[in-house]
Amino acid sequence: MKLTLQGIKDTAAWEAASVKLPSYDVSAVAAATKEAPVWVHFGAGNIFRIFIGGLADTLISSGEMTKGITCVETFDFDVVDKIYVPYDNLVLAVTLKADGSTEKQVIGSLTEAIKAQSGVEAQWNRLKEIFVNPGLQMISFTITEKGYALKGADGTFFPFVQADIDNGPEKPGAAMAVVCALLFERYKAGKAPLAVVSMDNCSHNGEKLQSSIITMAEEWQKKGFVNEGFLAYLKDEKQVSFPWSMIDKITPRPADSVCEELKKLGVEDIAPVITSKKTYIAPFVNAEGPQYLVIEDKFPNGRPALEKAGVYMTDRDTVNKVERMKVTTCLNPLHTALAVYGCVLGYTLIADEMKDPELNKLVHQIGPVEGMPVVTDPGILSPQDFVDEVINVRIPNPFMPDTPQRIATDTSQKVGIRYGETIKSYVAKYGDAKKLQAIPLAIAGWCRYLLAVDDEGKAFELSADPMAQELTAKLAGIEVGKPETYKGQLKEILSNENIFGIDLYKAGIGEKIEELFVEEIAGPGAVRATLKKYLA
Repeated sequence: MKLTLQGIKDTAAWEAASVKLPSYDVSAVAAATKEAPVWVHFGAGNIFRIFIGGLADTLISSGEMTKGITCVETFDFDVVDKIYVPYDNLVLAVTLKADGSTEKQVIGSLTEAIKAQSGVEAQWNRLKEIFVNPGLQMISFTITEKGYALKGADGTFFPFVQADIDNGPEKPGAAMAVVCALLFERYKAGKAPLAVVSMDNCSHNGEKLQSSIITMAEEWQKKGFVNEGFLAYLKDEKQVSFPWSMIDKITPRPADSVCEELKKLGVEDIAPVITSKKTYIAPFVNAEGPQYLVIEDKFPNGRPALEKAGVYMTDRDTVNKVERMKVTTCLNPLHTALAVYGCVLGYTLIADEMKDPELNKLVHQIGPVEGMPVVTDPGILSPQDFVDEVINVRIPNPFMPDTPQRIATDTSQKVGIRYGETIKSYVAKYGDAKKLQAIPLAIAGWCRYLLAVDDEGKAFELSADPMAQELTAKLAGIEVGKPETYKGQLKEILSNENIFGIDLYKAGIGEKIEELFVEEIAGPGAVRATLKKYLA
């Protein structure tokens, strides 16, 4: 059983292995898409392959769409060579259910894979050909928030971005310059309208994407590469729209256990690969079942019937509310608390933490108890139902190979949204945030995590974070087991509005967090003892 167009012709073997195959002619869909693409996606990684590719697969299967998605990789070109080409762009999607069962299906909706390399004539000309086609309706993105960043903390353009500005639209390198250059081709070919849709998991994603594309165009205009008319085209949302969206589906890296199960069923050549850019990717994608995609319905050139595949099509304000509900109350704050405490308490699987009485109680307190009084209700989804599913179905799923170490990445960039927003809402509603107990405990846990010493006193490695060096330097001198070494080192962190969005002392909880932290550094077992004491 090979995951290729030829291989899936042996339908009996796949059916015997309980793998659902495409109900449509994959080759015919691919040919129709190549001739006149309607949907291009940038960022050909895992969440795209199983979630967005799955949506298209559903719509093609039901006759709502006759074309698939054209996939463009902007960062790691090995993905195209090692995961798309050898498998004829097919994906084996594995849904991991909480009862241990899996649902397996081959997705055939990813019809073409292209490398966004302006230096490779064939690839670049193909992209230009696609973008000048007036029938193209939408381009979408899962390139991570970093893919939109143009400037460093000092406010100057990153060197690679400056190179893109200097080189102009003929030789773009990074994603934003590539997309801007292709939009310029579309403009020159007759200004056909287009929706430019970020599906990345970040707040106000459409605004971030729009700002980066327009900044690139403005810099090119200063250098004479593009004209005023191109800028006017990009800024007219009746021509080029940048809808906001909210996406939610936990998609961990490919699991060895899933790979072994597929091999036992007889699927060949299915092992994960690690690319030269350290992407860990496989011919299969494993993910949880629950998934949410909410998109602002602003498509000036028409769009696929996404709502018929379960996408919520709505207005910008509702997208913003759903995103705020998830990120500030119902999911992300719980994940961050489990991530930092999981690292300190020696866990390597998020699901296992939900069997821990203290950590289970901590997330119940953060979400349903402390978050709900100030939650944003988007109207199209129930916050209570959403958080119940997160706590009772999604996070405890023992077959989701997600780790606290992965989720602890970049925590300094997340705490302002995940906790700061609820703290600000409490200050607005009650005058201060002194009613909060679990959120201060979560923040104290993050500070304790930054010492990189677990609750047994053993050193561990912090997950990547752009502020790690700066934050650990501020904690210099603090020793676990010697609470007397705490001399107020947290004050600069807890009062930093750039981190939390608010000075935690002005919110009335800075001192409380300091006290909790000091209790957590008392010695081995102090973190566990502190959680027990305050969650009793």
